[in-house]
Amino acid sequence: MPCYFENNYQRAFGTWPLKNRELADALQYAINCGYRAIDTAQMYQNETETGTCIAACGVAREDFLITTKVNPTNVEEALFLPSVEQSLKDLQLNQIDVLLLHWPAADGNIRQSIKLLNDAANEGLVKHIGVSNYTSQMMRDAQQLSDRPLVTNQVEFHPLLNQSTLLATAAETGIPLSSYCSVARGEVFKQPLIHELAKQYQKQPGQIVLRWILQLGVSVNTMSTNPTNIQNNYNVMDFTLSSVDMAKLQSLTKCNHRIVNKSIVPWAPEWD
Repeated sequence: MPCYFENNYQRAFGTWPLKNRELADALQYAINCGYRAIDTAQMYQNETETGTCIAACGVAREDFLITTKVNPTNVEEALFLPSVEQSLKDLQLNQIDVLLLHWPAADGNIRQSIKLLNDAANEGLVKHIGVSNYTSQMMRDAQQLSDRPLVTNQVEFHPLLNQSTLLATAAETGIPLSSYCSVARGEVFKQPLIHELAKQYQKQPGQIVLRWILQLGVSVNTMSTNPTNIQNNYNVMDFTLSSVDMAKLQSLTKCNHRIVNKSIVPWAPEWD
């Protein structure tokens, strides 16, 4: 079974919002490119198709690291473990590699959900556990409440959003961050600096952004249906951004452009 912290698993292929043939084609191409970390969720309603593709792709199960997330509607004593068992069935797995809580409880009380997450691990249904969309204080509380290590907090992370507070909390708690909306749904490509750096390093603009995230110690989740973009998103390990250029990109975070907010997700917490 792969280790969550191995470098090859720091680049994950995200499956939202893909379904049906679009999902199957994109995921197969991603696997052919070398992706072995795959990210899905109960909320995406594509676990069955994801599982079918992985089972049929020709790559050994033990080479994959598969992450899924529990829907907030299933974070109840009576629903949690049955929902995880259903995810196992849909994904055609004996054990989920990484199980995340997709969102914190709407009332901010995370105690029960962290307990249920540990229960799933204690039952042997999952290997690693983690969270998503947690604030700094929630990360601290979760670290204290969980009997097992939390291997990630998956959050919105890109050069247009200042997440320095969460990064500091990741170092403090030992809970690494992983990114979603890694290129801010295309908004980063409106920044001249990113195109200047792409020309300087002879890379694609998206590769500059993903490399910046990785060099900050944050793993990346990316999704595309374009074969060229899928390949480029994976091929980001053969160059290093200088400290000067890292700082230039960091300056873009003053935009503080957040994509996932309460207008999109009403139950989102009060972000740091």
